[in-house]
Amino acid sequence: MNTDEVERLLGRILPTVQKPGRYTGGELNQIVKEWSTIPTRMALAFPDIYDLGMSNLGLAILYDILNRQSDVLAERVYLPWSDMEAAMRQANLPLYSLESKHPISEFDILGVSLPYETLYTNTLNLLDLSGIPLRGEERTGGHPLVIAGGHAALNPEPMAAFIDAFVIGEGEEVILEIVRTFKDWKTRQEPRGTLLESLAQIWGVYVPSLYEAHYLEDGTLSHIETRSEKAPVPVLKRIVPKLPPPLTRFIVPFIDVTHNRVPIEIMRGCTRGCRFCQAGMITRPVRQRPVAEILDAVEKALAHTGFEEVGLLSLSSSDYGPILELVRGVNERFAGRHLNVSLPSLRIETFSAELMESLKESSRRSGFTLAPEAATERMREIINKPVSTEQLLDTAREIFSRGWHTIKLYFMIGHPSETLEDVRAIADLCKAVLKEGRRIIGKRAQVNAGVSTFVPKPHTSFQWVPVDATDQIQAKQELLKKELRGPGLKLNWNKPEETLLEAWLSRGDRRMGEVILRAWQHGAKFDAWQEHFRYDLWMRAFDDVGLNPDFYTLRERPIDETLPWDHIDAAVKKQFLTEDYLWSLNGRTRIDCRERCFACGILPKYADLRRAHPGETWECPEVRSPRHKSHAKDHLPTPA
Repeated sequence: MNTDEVERLLGRILPTVQKPGRYTGGELNQIVKEWSTIPTRMALAFPDIYDLGMSNLGLAILYDILNRQSDVLAERVYLPWSDMEAAMRQANLPLYSLESKHPISEFDILGVSLPYETLYTNTLNLLDLSGIPLRGEERTGGHPLVIAGGHAALNPEPMAAFIDAFVIGEGEEVILEIVRTFKDWKTRQEPRGTLLESLAQIWGVYVPSLYEAHYLEDGTLSHIETRSEKAPVPVLKRIVPKLPPPLTRFIVPFIDVTHNRVPIEIMRGCTRGCRFCQAGMITRPVRQRPVAEILDAVEKALAHTGFEEVGLLSLSSSDYGPILELVRGVNERFAGRHLNVSLPSLRIETFSAELMESLKESSRRSGFTLAPEAATERMREIINKPVSTEQLLDTAREIFSRGWHTIKLYFMIGHPSETLEDVRAIADLCKAVLKEGRRIIGKRAQVNAGVSTFVPKPHTSFQWVPVDATDQIQAKQELLKKELRGPGLKLNWNKPEETLLEAWLSRGDRRMGEVILRAWQHGAKFDAWQEHFRYDLWMRAFDDVGLNPDFYTLRERPIDETLPWDHIDAAVKKQFLTEDYLWSLNGRTRIDCRERCFACGILPKYADLRRAHPGETWECPEVRSPRHKSHAKDHLPTPA
């Protein structure tokens, strides 16, 4: 189907669907290149609707990097909402790119963002709507190369059958190496297998078809075998040694999207070592951007977009070293321009009175979100988030006394060693915070508690522990519903079935791919949307495939079990994670690793990169030892 036919069908369909602005393209700052003169064409996909995908910073960065190349074009594609999908299927309209309206099947490469696991069935739907065979083994040289990246790719096995190559880690540099490898292969007109072997030799690229999984009689993984001598084991995570300047020319949507703002990443990685937090482990080492670079980026981005809000993003924005200098700098430089500044992620122990005073000048928020994660100091020591209850109450008092009236407290239930008393303490702590608010500002004080259920994620210190069973989750939630009620209190929670789905997908092995396929064939999609999630379809899928879902959730895994993601090297040593897990059983904690290095494994893996970028670029200690240099050379791929 050519682009004129796509446009003609859209003219007929769009007046019949909700929010047609999701499907038209043409926004400010989009980039449209001459299709016929560009040799390599890449579609960048977020497998959910436009409203969510447009806020994905990773894809926006790749869009900019690729389109800066004269011989590459990158265009966007998102999943249509149900009404649009039905209309497209009825009209035999394939999924197309927003910029040029070319069918996705005509692109050379399809790059899919997978920041979380509940996008897996959407990814199959995206391939199907594009007319691309779902399984990698069914694709020929005439089909697009399907690659994927994002945090979920750190356990790629459940999607191994559907993705030709995964990017493990950060994409800013490796994406161009992939494109160059593809371009060379296309020029040589070699078999598709040759392309896959070439991709496997790029640092940070995992080609699942070059590996085979073997299982023991009890169902656990025996080992991963390589099918090609060109496929490395393990596959080491890619990083960029120094964060490049921030993106400033963002596409401005016609319709409301999840975040209508300029997102500027101020820091990548986290030094805190919370044992439940996958992002904190897989994004190490910590790298900060200079204040001046961030301020300049905000200035340019506002000029390019006209947005009135800027989000200063990181896993923990208040841990950014010069955070006060940055917020004051924003206040001074943009005074009188009505700019709203958001710091979406703040830690209790680094949330100072000075920071609050500075934010009052530039933030239109009505309150703050704090994440103690657990309500007793014993549990916070087990998860390595040792904040005292008094420290939390002090911060709450500071917030209320400055006129903000709402505090959101974020908790998880289901941590290892948790008792019902630990759960009851969540209600007690919320009431204590509300009491402080009432004392300071009266009945305007509001405490909203968000309580999710813990999922032990790959590459974390808790990766071996089981997930709470459905009846355990329900009992804990019922306790909270009973205890956390009354004026000024509000409780939000997740259904246990949603937790189990996330656990199956994030902790699964290669056999989970069949379950995902069957679930999608039964109708599962938009699993991250409560109103669309169908637990019964997943149960049917497990039955079809003959797998026991409890195998992936309720079972405590022995320390020496081969895990499905062991051949993916996130650069934090399994030995370190094991020691940290054993420490947790005794309530031992680790301090911020900026104060003391615990030898997690990052520095030996990237010693050459650290040595080449001394000083404050990284928050890790300097590397100078020749002995370390020699050791690192044995492990580290040659940086680009």
